[in-house]
Amino acid sequence: MEVWPNLELYFHGAVNFKPYKSQFQELIPSEDMYYLETYNASEGFFGIQDQVYSDELLLMLDYGIYYEFLPLEDLEKEGAKTLSLGEVELHKNYAIIISTNGGLWRYMIGDTVQFTSLSPFRIRITGRTKHFINAFGEEVIIDNAEQAISQACQQTGAVFKDYTACPIYFKGEEVGGHEWIIEFDQQPDNFEKFVDVLDQTLREVNSDYDAKRFKDMALRRPKVHNAPQNTFYNWLKGKNKLGGQHKVPRLANDRKYVEEILQSSSI
Repeated sequence: MEVWPNLELYFHGAVNFKPYKSQFQELIPSEDMYYLETYNASEGFFGIQDQVYSDELLLMLDYGIYYEFLPLEDLEKEGAKTLSLGEVELHKNYAIIISTNGGLWRYMIGDTVQFTSLSPFRIRITGRTKHFINAFGEEVIIDNAEQAISQACQQTGAVFKDYTACPIYFKGEEVGGHEWIIEFDQQPDNFEKFVDVLDQTLREVNSDYDAKRFKDMALRRPKVHNAPQNTFYNWLKGKNKLGGQHKVPRLANDRKYVEEILQSSSI
């Protein structure tokens, strides 16, 4: 604020801003500072946050884009039916498919959204079509994971930098679970409490996860690794994937990313 005393607006997009907002508020301690999200990509401009006190995005219907929506549960089904805007329902996860006046034809951009309003059409970005965990019917999406991490950070004074998670599959008589690798900019004051809040918040925001966690019948308490500084940077560097176009995969249904990181670091 010393450099820009009249600063009052920051536009952001591409990643979920919620887990990082506290860091910006620490840098810019002003009640008159506003953060607004835009939803755009190389393929087109899709939405804007048109209300200061709501994180919903107004879907842009006059930007040369025709939208179709595929229910997330039908993603792997052959010949699955897509829905038009007149057929979508509130609070269900859909993959977006677009056709544009720039020449794209029925292109799946890889994001999943939920509608929060049908008049006008407003959405929330909930994750990626390839980044979710559904190894046991728990259907954990990125939105669930980042709500849980945000709450755990808030309650333990932590600031996270990066994370990824995957399933722990059944082995013998052992139940399954989720394994997380989390790197912090600021360590939680109580790491075990962080894990407990992470787990409990997932149970609160995802009824399928909660059902599988009941009495540890299908899922046990998450296994969380507290990663050393630069764990994810070094992993991406080793794969020659540094740069803004390469992001840490948040969730996966297989153990590939977690195993690679564990083997390439001192965790």
